[in-house]
Amino acid sequence: MKLGVLTNCYGQKTLDETLSIFASLGIEAAEIGCGGYPGKAHCDPAVLLSDEAKYNEFIETFKRHGIEPCALACHGNPVHPNKEISAGFEADFRDAVLLAEKMGLDTIVTFSGCPGDHDGAKYPNWVTCPWPDDFLAILEYQWNEVLIPYWKEEVKFANAHGVTKIALEMHPGFCVYNPETLLKLRAAVGDTIGANFDPSHLIWQGIDPVAAIRELAGAIYHFHAKDTKVDTINRNRNGVLDTKHYGDEINRSWVFRAVGYGNDIAYWKDIASALRLVGYDKVMSIEHEDSLMTTDEGLSKAVEALNQVIIKEPKPGTMSWA
Repeated sequence: MKLGVLTNCYGQKTLDETLSIFASLGIEAAEIGCGGYPGKAHCDPAVLLSDEAKYNEFIETFKRHGIEPCALACHGNPVHPNKEISAGFEADFRDAVLLAEKMGLDTIVTFSGCPGDHDGAKYPNWVTCPWPDDFLAILEYQWNEVLIPYWKEEVKFANAHGVTKIALEMHPGFCVYNPETLLKLRAAVGDTIGANFDPSHLIWQGIDPVAAIRELAGAIYHFHAKDTKVDTINRNRNGVLDTKHYGDEINRSWVFRAVGYGNDIAYWKDIASALRLVGYDKVMSIEHEDSLMTTDEGLSKAVEALNQVIIKEPKPGTMSWA
């Protein structure tokens, strides 16, 4: 496994400055934000696909710092009921696919998206319970009339351009938010659909990351190294569904933390070992979203923790003691 970072944590710095920081920390790989919510600060596919000189400069910057591009990230909601919004996210996804083809990458990281509750809706509608029966009707519409048809077409487009892994981040607020919904879409659309496994979004739902990793064996295409701290006082009082602003840390039921600040190193060693058990041996990509730390401190502490966790050497082919 290699240690990586999602580049948009340094969106205010140049790509050269960002990769210089990564290299100084011993980071080996970069997941590159190129549209959608991660933005295009370091990578605008439309520009790089149309300007060969800028593309070559982009690639040389990675080579100069010894950092390997491992995936392109364009998280968005391509099935948003507002057609103007959904079109923008879909364009970002397709541009990312074309750039991945040019770069020789096979993995795009994104969200499944969440439609509205009918064709004329203005906003997405994330269903969290089965009753009253209206909610089951919404799910029927979202999955069978919007989500599955949409991703069938996008998979065809991705495959035609060499992208064989669409790594959907299981994220509440979108239709794919846990292993069950990820596998549901994968069964309907095909094995181009897999998971960007980010434990932080599973932890607060009460999901055991190790159990989830084993459930998704063979379907994990990328991994985000991000932690979550559950505040037991607030959770016991209000539960885990929490709409307070992420900046209201002391009153929230949970907050995102750098690796090691939500759960201990043993917890993360179990995660790394589970990934090895199911055959995932690519990148653990740090996503910095710790509101209690600066990016510099949060990133350096996450690197320090993950260096105790990550299994870098290939799995041994023989066991002399067995």
